[in-house]
Amino acid sequence: MTGAEIISSSEARRVALAVLERAGVPAEAAVVQADLLIEADLRGRPSHGLLRLPRIVERIANELIAPATRGVSQWKKDALLDVDGMRGLGPVVAFAALEQISERARSTGVASAVIRNSNHIGMLALYAERFAEQGQVVIALSTSEALVHPWGGRRALLGTNPIAIGVPADPEPFVMDMATGLISMGQVHDYAHRNLPLQPGWALDAAGEPTTDAMAAKSGAIAPFGQAKGYALGLAFEVLVGSLTACSLGTEVRGTLDSTHACNKGDVFVVLEPASTGVVGAVSAYLDEIRNCAPVDPRSPVVVPGDGARRRRARNLEQGISLPRDVWERLQALA
Repeated sequence: MTGAEIISSSEARRVALAVLERAGVPAEAAVVQADLLIEADLRGRPSHGLLRLPRIVERIANELIAPATRGVSQWKKDALLDVDGMRGLGPVVAFAALEQISERARSTGVASAVIRNSNHIGMLALYAERFAEQGQVVIALSTSEALVHPWGGRRALLGTNPIAIGVPADPEPFVMDMATGLISMGQVHDYAHRNLPLQPGWALDAAGEPTTDAMAAKSGAIAPFGQAKGYALGLAFEVLVGSLTACSLGTEVRGTLDSTHACNKGDVFVVLEPASTGVVGAVSAYLDEIRNCAPVDPRSPVVVPGDGARRRRARNLEQGISLPRDVWERLQALA
């Protein structure tokens, strides 16, 4: 067991900014990247948190990330923004694109961005949440390396291919963020860092055999969520994103989990204007009705997607975030 450190979010942010700025990231871009990583840790998603920062630094050093660019974009159609990320930091490129399509959707009703040649964009919920807070509906899709085996298969051939949806509501928007793999490979890496076993059924090893060993699963395959239905959704998202962005597919995808290949996955964002401002009240009331549903187990009240992440965020802001000791020591050394 490597052990863990409890770090305040302010101290984690200070160190993360120092690491990025020392790596040559401009101050404004460093804030975007650092805040996204820390938000993932705050919300209980360490697989997308500061665990990834040393690899980002390595990718910058290997010229696989161009830290100063926001990408280059052009409107292909009135509501379709084509973005070449120019190997930029994923969150920087993604937020720049979202700002453009958010503004365009105010007049067109809907606008989308298709992004290629960019780097890992992290936790999709944060993009959906930010623009849903501004009153717009957001759909976000991304692809990854082939990490998930097809239903009934023994080899990784699909990405984890996450989707996030944000819808305006009071007091906070509805935000759903899920991968189509049963878990993320980042979660496997986090379990390996913490020397923790995976749950049965989560993954296969390199030989295609079931394993609970996180180290063995790193070179194997993750199960699709929901068996055949989750597999079908994951495949649909991969071919959808691939057709819109002309990104690589399946085993040809590289660059979100290594420090040696250019990142060639794709990202798609869609921003839509709600039918009217009045629907916010109806959505909010409906979500509260769901929350007030009588639970099967009184100790486990019914929640809607996003509720747990917000509770974890509030707790971790007060108590600090938990990082593997070796990760924190490496970040301090990089800073």
